[in-house]
Amino acid sequence: MSALPSSLAPAARRPIRELPDELISQIAAGEVVERPASVVRELLDNALDAGARHVTVRLSAGGVRLISVEDDGQGLPRDELPLALRRHATSKIASLNDLETVGTMGFRGEALAAINAIAELSLQSRFHAADSAFALDGRTGELRPVARAAGTTVEVRELFFATPARRKFLKTDATELAHCIEAVRRHALARPDVGFSVWHEGRLVEQWRAADARDRRLADALGEGFVAQSVAVEHAAGPVRVAGRAGIPDAARSRADQQFFYVNGRFVRDKVLAHAVRSAYEDVLHGQRQPVYALYLEIDPARVDVNVHPTKIEVRFRDGREVHQAVRHAIENALAAPRAGEAAAVAAEPFFKPLSPQPVPSWTQPAIHFAAERGLGDAAAMWPGERNDIAATPATPFTAPAQVKPAPAADEAQAWPLGRALAQLQGIYILAENSQGLVIVDMHAAHERIVYERLKTQLDGAAITSQPLLIPATFAATPQEVATAEACAAVLPSLGLEITPFSPRTLAVRAVPGTLADGDPVELARSVLAELAHHDASTVVQRAQNELLSTMACHGAVRANRRLTIDEMNGLLRQMEATERSDQCNHGRPTWRQVSIRELDSLFMRGR
Repeated sequence: MSALPSSLAPAARRPIRELPDELISQIAAGEVVERPASVVRELLDNALDAGARHVTVRLSAGGVRLISVEDDGQGLPRDELPLALRRHATSKIASLNDLETVGTMGFRGEALAAINAIAELSLQSRFHAADSAFALDGRTGELRPVARAAGTTVEVRELFFATPARRKFLKTDATELAHCIEAVRRHALARPDVGFSVWHEGRLVEQWRAADARDRRLADALGEGFVAQSVAVEHAAGPVRVAGRAGIPDAARSRADQQFFYVNGRFVRDKVLAHAVRSAYEDVLHGQRQPVYALYLEIDPARVDVNVHPTKIEVRFRDGREVHQAVRHAIENALAAPRAGEAAAVAAEPFFKPLSPQPVPSWTQPAIHFAAERGLGDAAAMWPGERNDIAATPATPFTAPAQVKPAPAADEAQAWPLGRALAQLQGIYILAENSQGLVIVDMHAAHERIVYERLKTQLDGAAITSQPLLIPATFAATPQEVATAEACAAVLPSLGLEITPFSPRTLAVRAVPGTLADGDPVELARSVLAELAHHDASTVVQRAQNELLSTMACHGAVRANRRLTIDEMNGLLRQMEATERSDQCNHGRPTWRQVSIRELDSLFMRGR
């Protein structure tokens, strides 16, 4: 038998012993300090906890040679300055109860000690009730009086000088500077009441003045376009409150570089929150585009654990499903209102309305009927019992009633967000005129969304019904799937599923949602269990139902090259103004576009 390679051979046993303090500090530094931006983040946390109203960050060589963070907070008393550099020394927690209800940005008490282990650190502070300030040298421990106003200044020089191997992993000065500025921006978005300024090599590179409103700070930090292309989010569900702004689908980007989520004022990256946001955008986002948002979640500190990672960027919720649903509903509600109808909370009386008892077009009926058009035969079979109303009546032809209201005057039509119809272009687009100029509508995409939303409303009116399987579908499950099925036994019935253990390594699917009875029960069960395991909440069932309804709506919507009358066009415009999420079709494509008079003038060089 050949010998093991030297790299795999067992090492000689060493006795267990305590590590020296210097090595412990180096290990802590490796967890807390990844790059200069990590130091900036930790020092900003301390400054905000001290009640600072303005924070100045000065950098040199992207923060590698110098990081100076100066604040006007309450400062530190002289006798506490040496304690600030000791490991796990902090004024923010004193007991286990304090740790379980952390309400400050910093609390671990190891940031300054870790930074001092790998850099040259000095600390200047004047307590707000003291007559003089003092400076502390982190290397020698020398304490001397200095002159400064109330507040604290922390200087960090020659980062990683004690660990040159780690310094080699840093990027260029420009890259490190960008990361530092981003760290300050994240804090600035959380605290609009605090002013921030960033200097690099003696030059002011970024500044955000204190603002009296969150939207003002969002505009300063992310640009006026972010606020203009986003909607306000305000939602409360039990102990969870969600506020901020969510970008409209048209503002989505190819990269997730404008996604900011805060939990009790702390910037975090959390899988549950990210999944909730993505689920809220599923119906309106096209392809792999990434939404933009700045959202702020407030929750009882006892219901969230922020002590799960040294950098404090990850959190764990006591009830992840509760938080997931609150975030998802908050964004869905904010995005639901069609932008075409922002000028009126409820659209005006539909123009497309008969004066005498006549059949009305399919889009104005309480239910959308298109089973015959799809060639499905009896579409009622897709829903058990109470769902038969969806296809109980044959589809009405897409024709206008014999008597309709006369076409509106131009002045009357100005009040309608999408204006009045003028013509149909190539059998695909509707041209309309409103107060801003020209509106172009993709009639198939718009009608598809209208039909889709009505179908969803009908289906949402009743709880998800289960359909037992004649023969349970069994499958070999992983240990995680078995554990998830047992842990979520109370949640699965609300999704219309019944999944029970068949053997220690096998699960049986005994019932599925009635609307998905024709699908693969094993694939559905695996998808639901995977989401429940990773995100504490599952949207697989609703997503599958929506995909089915989306397909039905696509077949039931008016087709291209269908000639519409002016009355029918106006009827479609009015329905768009009253339908949720009508700005995008079921696949995330826009349904209408506005061309302003100024844009039309520029095309013909008017006024030049």
